[in-house]
Amino acid sequence: MSGPLLAVGLVVMWSSGFIGAELGTRQAGADTLLMWRFVAAAALLGGAWLVFRRRRIAPRALAEQTVIGLLSQGVYLGSIVGAVGAGVPAGTCALAAALQPLAAAALAGPLLGETVTRRQWAGLAIGLAGVALVVGDDLATGAGVAPAAYALPFTGMAGLLAASFIERRARHPLPPVDALPLHCLISAVAFTVVALAAGGAAPPTTGGFWWAVAWVVGLSTVGGYGLYWLAVRRLGVTRTSVLLYLTPPATTLWAWGMFGDAPSAAAVAGMAVALAGVAAAHSGKRQRGDGERDGGERGRSVKRGRSVKRGPVAARMG
Repeated sequence: MSGPLLAVGLVVMWSSGFIGAELGTRQAGADTLLMWRFVAAAALLGGAWLVFRRRRIAPRALAEQTVIGLLSQGVYLGSIVGAVGAGVPAGTCALAAALQPLAAAALAGPLLGETVTRRQWAGLAIGLAGVALVVGDDLATGAGVAPAAYALPFTGMAGLLAASFIERRARHPLPPVDALPLHCLISAVAFTVVALAAGGAAPPTTGGFWWAVAWVVGLSTVGGYGLYWLAVRRLGVTRTSVLLYLTPPATTLWAWGMFGDAPSAAAVAGMAVALAGVAAAHSGKRQRGDGERDGGERGRSVKRGRSVKRGPVAARMG
């Protein structure tokens, strides 16, 4: 998959998660939606893995992927979908996710040896300004929502960022066909426990609920997480994270088309600014260490005359 196609696909599929959260939480609670999302995903992908791919996975790799799956899906999605279900505007949740590039850029150098250029820093700042414009109106409509609910999207962002860095440092990376079913199985167990404890395991009988489940399984889980990890592998954490700046504008347009929520003038202006920021961050010469890989084998990036061990990122889906 080419770089531009990968970038567009990631933005569309990642944005689908916010739309799917709105669709699903209109039919059931967040715990119910998440439980059945991952039960269905684990059954579908796990069954395919058993038929076509079954192999032994080392215990240490299993432990690493358990942590990555719980952070990238359990913490991130539990927080985001829970926030939407509690009444936090989808744009606010998207803003929290879009703050990830700033944290990723600040940590990518010392933790991963990735070089963050001045142009990328400028793009990050411009993109953040655009995101703030897009969600400004949403922030003004949050009356009546419990204050604690606004902490959930930021908790989710931190979980996804932590998973991204652990993935880059994994000593036993797995290919996507092995990691995806494993992540979904881990998440299915975790969310089933939560739903049972909350008394929300029984699904609604409405067709709208199962349409929402199919949406988040196909688009958001397989498409969104798959392209996210693939982009981390090919583009690096910083370049991948900055693409999330386009999630709020894309979500706004999508919500307009599906739910009739017309964007304001500020949202349209923010979309243009966010696009400019992403273009700035992704232009210029590609830096050594930013998304380098060596054909799937463990490689090294050289910085300031020394080697820094770096495991390749398995392009996996959560």
